[in-house]
Amino acid sequence: MSDYQQLHHVSDDIGPIFVLEDNDFRILSFGDNDEQSKILKAQPHVPQHTYIQAMLAVLLFSKPKSAIILGLGGGGLVHALRRYDAAIKLTAVELRKDVIEISKRYFQLPIGKKLNIVHQDGGDFLAKAEHKRVDVIFADMYIEQGVDEKQLTTEFIENCHKGLKADGFLVLNCWKEHSKSELLKQTLSQHFANVYATLTGGGNWVIYASKQPQSFSAATNKQQLQQLSQQLDYSVSRSLTRFTQWE
Repeated sequence: MSDYQQLHHVSDDIGPIFVLEDNDFRILSFGDNDEQSKILKAQPHVPQHTYIQAMLAVLLFSKPKSAIILGLGGGGLVHALRRYDAAIKLTAVELRKDVIEISKRYFQLPIGKKLNIVHQDGGDFLAKAEHKRVDVIFADMYIEQGVDEKQLTTEFIENCHKGLKADGFLVLNCWKEHSKSELLKQTLSQHFANVYATLTGGGNWVIYASKQPQSFSAATNKQQLQQLSQQLDYSVSRSLTRFTQWE
């Protein structure tokens, strides 16, 4: 990332936060060789990371009217969901206040009445359960060292289940090594009717857990894949080449 120019730098109790850019891209980084978020400045709605592309594949199985995003970062999920349907009510929960301010200032965050930004730990937000139940929860809580282990706990999974509507989905972004976690798989299976996952080219293990039984046939339906790809402005099928039931 030496080719990038540093636009902004600040530190909080957790560590440093950098904003970097070149001619086309802008990056949010928490440390050396770290990309927390990346946007194409001319088209911020097009996700640049394969894990965000994979997380958005849940739109094949759900047509949400409301969603919670745990971990705002540079707002990549917000941008893409706004492109998909500007009417979705979004609540984005972010632990670090500076990240919220940076996403507004440097990452073209689409502020509006349909977006509620909460400065709070995502696990605490779910535990307090002061929000209305939603159709989808996107859990993408990361620090420089990797996944926030809180989002892999039984308590967190249970609180996600409680925070979803009867036909809701949890989309959980993990690392490849978590695909070997029997405890995580068992916890999800105890609370959700179906659990599917895909391994991304970037080494992420993205999980889709549904409260109601689902066929997930849309993951292989060419017409539905093409339609969603047109809506989101990238090829969704590339995210699902290693899509499988996790059992």
